[in-house]
Amino acid sequence: MNDADRKALEAIRRRNPDADPRKFLPDVPVMRIPRHIAIIMDGNGRWATSRGLSRSDGHRAGASSVRRALVRCAELGVEYLTLYSFSSENWRRPEDEVRALMELCVENCHSQQAELSSSGVRVKVIGRREGLPEDVLGALDFVEQATAGGNRITLCLAINYGSRGEIVDAVKSLARDVAAGRLGVDQIDEAMVASRLYTAGIPDPDLLVRTAGEMRVSNYLLWQISYSELCVTPVLWPDFTAADVDAAVREYASRNRKFGGLAGGA
Repeated sequence: MNDADRKALEAIRRRNPDADPRKFLPDVPVMRIPRHIAIIMDGNGRWATSRGLSRSDGHRAGASSVRRALVRCAELGVEYLTLYSFSSENWRRPEDEVRALMELCVENCHSQQAELSSSGVRVKVIGRREGLPEDVLGALDFVEQATAGGNRITLCLAINYGSRGEIVDAVKSLARDVAAGRLGVDQIDEAMVASRLYTAGIPDPDLLVRTAGEMRVSNYLLWQISYSELCVTPVLWPDFTAADVDAAVREYASRNRKFGGLAGGA
């Protein structure tokens, strides 16, 4: 192991002593393990329809994939996993499907809290609180507070989330400070805008994964994924496994991230 990989592994182990990416991805340099993975979980409905089940059954099946992805990310030493759980546009879906999604959210917050806490998982919720039912807000607050001490991996749940709305909220926050004289227009820069986003304090995703083969980002983390690597897989979300996490990370590690520059100084 070279010095860069050794230092990367030491950094991972300081935060998560049980993580060892070499065990699962021996062909991937440790320093190439993404710090933050974001996932657009797509395909629950198609998975259910193909089996003669309801869309709600598909969402319930997809909940198992959340656990598989979270466990593997922790094993690999990933620090943040952000999941597009319910978008601000999803309210347009049939009422019974939305209700089932809200009920599933409440159920999982309570049933998974103990395991999340014991595994060192910290849950953070991003999105607008306005519009969410009181029982959902209570369940989300409960799991956030109960897992606040987790330091091995942070699970960010994007619920009632839309990136354009997030940016609008950030702009409004800055505008209020300018109007009150607390901030000058010329003081506003990219770092300040980022500090007003729901994801303030969280590094931008290194890797964005979308399941079910769809080639769009669906109003998800538009500011934050400016230089993220994209990986689209045909696998439907309920079928997504640890091996699919490995495949996405392996693909990410093979990329030459340029951040707008030229590879290798060419």
